[in-house]
Amino acid sequence: MAARINALEKENKQLKKSVTTLEDQLRRLESRLAALEISSGGAPPAKAAPVSDDDDDEDDFELFGDDDEEDAAAAEKLKAERIAAYNDRKSKKVAIIAKSNIILDVKPWDDETDHAEMEKLVRSIEIDGLLWGASKLVPVGYGIKKLQISCVVEDDKVGTDILEEKITEFEDFVQSVDVAAFNKV
Repeated sequence: MAARINALEKENKQLKKSVTTLEDQLRRLESRLAALEISSGGAPPAKAAPVSDDDDDEDDFELFGDDDEEDAAAAEKLKAERIAAYNDRKSKKVAIIAKSNIILDVKPWDDETDHAEMEKLVRSIEIDGLLWGASKLVPVGYGIKKLQISCVVEDDKVGTDILEEKITEFEDFVQSVDVAAFNKV
């Protein structure tokens, strides 16, 4: 019986040594993982609870026991930290402004309309979020040419209906306005 006890004690020492080695390797692995997460811009992981070497803790262990209030508080704290980190990352993102490229066909009343003056009047429209681009005269037929002009607009600030209304206010020069192309930028 004494030989069996000595064998068990020897085996117990070997097991303790193996557990200690595994705990050390686990700590090193956790620190490497934390360093990788920090370097990749992610939130650092929660620190693991230190492992105690007391054998008395095994007597108090309940397999299906209730969660401690400390565990619940720690979980809430961890959750709050993760939410704060998420909100911080989210706030750093730049809001994208939706823009569109619009090509308008501005049609004159007849072939005697002063196209240079018509273009000057169209370009005189200034709205926040509107940027006029290139223009050209395109023949329609029977000597009549329409003004084809492009613009870039911020979708939240300027709409095609506003542009059409503003351009058709020049009644002496403009008969109608059509949207020839509408592309998201």
